[in-house]
Amino acid sequence: MSKKEDVVEKVSEKGEVKSLLAKLEEEGDIAADYLEGLLDITDLDGDIDIDVENDRAAVAIVGGNLTHLVGSDGEVLDALQELTRLAVQTSTGDRSRLMLDIDGFRAGRKDELKTLAQESADEVTETKTSLKLRPMNAFERKVIHDTIQTLGLTSESEGEDPERCVVIFPAK
Repeated sequence: MSKKEDVVEKVSEKGEVKSLLAKLEEEGDIAADYLEGLLDITDLDGDIDIDVENDRAAVAIVGGNLTHLVGSDGEVLDALQELTRLAVQTSTGDRSRLMLDIDGFRAGRKDELKTLAQESADEVTETKTSLKLRPMNAFERKVIHDTIQTLGLTSESEGEDPERCVVIFPAK
């Protein structure tokens, strides 16, 4: 049985039993409808792709000229993601961890962050001292933490948003 077919059941407020995959697909559909409405209101073109990645719904808007929906450093994208999560939560009654990407911004940013994590891990390993990275949003911190973990080092977040950052520690 594939990971997507794992039968993780959740009982809804109405007493219905749904698999995790069905729940995440429903979140993706709700998010896609919400985003389609936003695109229609703003008269923007874009195709919406729905997927499930890492036990969360993933929605991407591609095509058209959508860079202004990302904003500089992704702040508009982050705001749209929060609005979309709220739309899903309003519909389902459950908190959503949905990830939104527009014009491949998050995918490209993820690659940059993996490179940063690798370079930072090399520096920590060489100097045997911890390294504090610049403040990052939750998405960026998660990519750094996941990458550092695969490299055999440890990391943790410290501080409060918007100044929350990752500290990477040398191996013991």
